[in-house]
Amino acid sequence: MKIYDSLVIGGGPAGITAVLYLMRAGYSVAWAEQLSPGGQVLLTESIDNYPGFPDGVNGWELVEKMLAHLAHYSPERYNQAVSAIEVGTEQHTVTLETEQLIARTVIICSGATHRKLGLPNEQKLVGRGISYCALCDGNFFKNQDVAVIGGGNSALEEALYLAKLVRKLYLIHRRDVFRGDKVYQDKVLFLADKIEPVLNTVVTSIHGDDVLESLSLCNVQTQEKRELKIDGLFIFVGFEPQGQFLPAGLARDPLGFISTDAEMRTNLSGIYAAGDIRSKLCRQVTTAVGDGATAGHAASIYLEQFHA
Repeated sequence: MKIYDSLVIGGGPAGITAVLYLMRAGYSVAWAEQLSPGGQVLLTESIDNYPGFPDGVNGWELVEKMLAHLAHYSPERYNQAVSAIEVGTEQHTVTLETEQLIARTVIICSGATHRKLGLPNEQKLVGRGISYCALCDGNFFKNQDVAVIGGGNSALEEALYLAKLVRKLYLIHRRDVFRGDKVYQDKVLFLADKIEPVLNTVVTSIHGDDVLESLSLCNVQTQEKRELKIDGLFIFVGFEPQGQFLPAGLARDPLGFISTDAEMRTNLSGIYAAGDIRSKLCRQVTTAVGDGATAGHAASIYLEQFHA
């Protein structure tokens, strides 16, 4: 069985960058990504904080440019999900859907997925009024009334996109102020005719049999309750790590994200993590690229001992 110098898990900006750095260093690389490369970036209509694009850039366009850069190299692609990682001393075994791969280093860039509210009816009504992606599903709600839950950058960005399509948008947040960047908050306030902030409020229940009909809301300060009739609900309340395959003994924070040092090294020798799967404060395309570059470089230095 062939032994790779490195196996990169995940095809988002962190994974793409890690593959690029390892290939440029001359190492053999296996790249496991079940879906099309790009990750969460493909679900973003416009990215306006990535250096070099002062007018913003579509998520799919940025991914195309990243992949075009990577086209100069030939990592061995595996379009399969990872189910397990068996950690060894100098090499590690990664189990895919139909085969196993062996690598001296593993860089985990599997990303994160949108956190659910955990309310009854939520899962049942996904695709029937409930969504976690405005770019994917926004067109289904043209000239209708929708709600967005969340107060961070993702929620504000998606609300601004949806405001171009819908008749009315309720922006629900459990705190008294939004947490997103001021530039997004200012844009939301500018669209007061379209976007109505609903602050200090949580959703207590979701109603609808075959399709979404309404939400029950509760003001966390006054305990006042109300029902909000809407056609669509978009949920952006944070992320959960995609790490069902992570090995036992790998250090993780209380939310399940992987703990690393500044060089993206985990507590397990030869195992690195980069991007949204990593425990950190800021999850952006820019930080994912930086993580991927750091992990790829750190793994390259580690691999020098096998090629001396």
